[in-house]
Order: sequence, then C-alpha cells, then structure tokens
Amino acid sequence: MAGRRLGHGERVVSARRTLVVDGLVTGYLEAGAGEPVVLLHGGEFGCDAEIGWEHTIDALAGRYRVLAPDMLGFGTSAKVVDFTDGRGLRIRHLARWLAVLGVDSAHFVGNSMGAINLLVDATATRPRLPMRSLVALCGGGTIQQNEHMRALYDYDATLPAMRRIVTALFHSPSFPGDERYVERRYRSSIAPGAWEALAAARFRRPEADAPPAPSSERAYHRITVPVLLVEGERDKLLPPGWAAEIAKQIPDGRAEVVPDAGHCPQIEQPGVVNRLLLGFLDEHSGKESTS
Repeated sequence: MAGRRLGHGERVVSARRTLVVDGLVTGYLEAGAGEPVVLLHGGEFGCDAEIGWEHTIDALAGRYRVLAPDMLGFGTSAKVVDFTDGRGLRIRHLARWLAVLGVDSAHFVGNSMGAINLLVDATATRPRLPMRSLVALCGGGTIQQNEHMRALYDYDATLPAMRRIVTALFHSPSFPGDERYVERRYRSSIAPGAWEALAAARFRRPEADAPPAPSSERAYHRITVPVLLVEGERDKLLPPGWAAEIAKQIPDGRAEVVPDAGHCPQIEQPGVVNRLLLGFLDEHSGKESTS
C-alpha cells in the first residue's frame, strides 16, 4: 500500500499491483469499487500514474473502481519502444491490460499524452478501448512551439532540466520552487530504462525528414461517447480556446476551463477538477452527484 503525506508530494492510499500482459510487465494503482474509471497520465519525463493522479485517485475511489496504469515506458511498467507506432503500441497494450483484468466497459480520463491517446483511439475507424465516456485534461490542442515545449523534448536528465519541465507544466511558481517535488520527478525520470525509453522514441534516421508538428485535427465526428475537454486557463503549452473549439466538433462534447491552472490542472487545482470529474462521471453512470 502507498502511504500518505501532504503538499505537492501527497500520496493516496491505493494498492500497487503488477500484471504481465503479453510478456510486458504492467504496473498500476487500484482503489475503490464500482464502475471502472481508467486514469492515463501525461507523457513528460518523470511522470507516472502516482505522480499524475495522486490528488485524484482517492477523490474518485469513494464511488468508483479507479485503475491508473503506468503506461509503457513509465514508472514500473516495461521500458519498450515501437519506433513506427509508439502511440498505437500503448493503446493496444492498454486494451489488452483491461481485457486481462476483465474490464469490458470503463470511463476514461487522460492528461496531456494520456488524453491525446484517448482522442486518437476514439476517433479511429475501429477503436480498441472500451470507452463509456472520455475526459481529456489539457490534451488535444496543437502544442505551441515555444521554450516550454522545448523543455519537455530536450531533457538531458539533470535537475535543472527537470525544473524547466516542471516550470512548463504549471502556472504557479511554487511547483518549480519546491525542491522536493522537482527531485521526486527527477528521480522518476532516471529510474532504470525510463529516460532511454522516452528519449529513444524521438530518434530518427539522419537522412529522414523531421516529423510534422503535432496536430489537433482529427475525425471528432466519429466519437460516440460523451466527452468533457478540460483546459487550464494558464496552460503554457496549449493555446487558449482549444477545448471549446474541439468540443464543437464532437456530437456529445463539452468544454470547461480551470482558472489558475497550467497543463496539469488535476495537480494544480485538484478540488476544481475533482468536482468536474465527479459531476461528469456521475451524470454518465447513473449516479447522482453530491459534490
């Protein structure tokens, strides 16, 4: 069981579990009971399920069965790379992991890369994930080409570089100013195989053209489940208004903006985000919201 401490490094009471799925070690956190809610963390160096969702898991676990995996390449999961379809590998692996757990329908919540993975699958001609509803936190808009984006991509596994990542992720200067918090993310980023798995995914042959910039253009009209897109008002990586713009293209889509929050609003403004999540989940699970 994980312990508990206060502040930016707060830990929730949840069970740490491990499964081997198609030969790949898969670590995840589990808490609560009821309809499953799957939480997918972001893709920045040093992230994992606990860091991404420590302020969320116990808030949802009072009403739902919460499952928060370390995606491939992160945390306690296998450090593997697919150089031709890295996103597809993670989506297929998540689908198999849920099948092994016996989960045939779930609500999904993703932050940053986790949210993009969900939107990519939901807009596919043949989605693989058993979605009942989808919440995208700061994932889906077109990433801005600025110093904060470069901090995420040009990480050299040093503490100063991790502080630049933390600065990029949050609006409040208290996060990069918290030495213990920066150190915690740094230690996660240099766990055996963690830096290599994420850095290797950005390799390309010397003669190959640079990959196109990430785009928010997708076949959103294909999405058949309710969708909530959540924007951080002070996000340094995504442009203002991206959530409302995408929500208009989804048959059952809506958008919310979290004040005074950057790219990880579930960490920076957990009370606001937890109320949004519980209200949305209760609406689409038949439960009555009491928040």
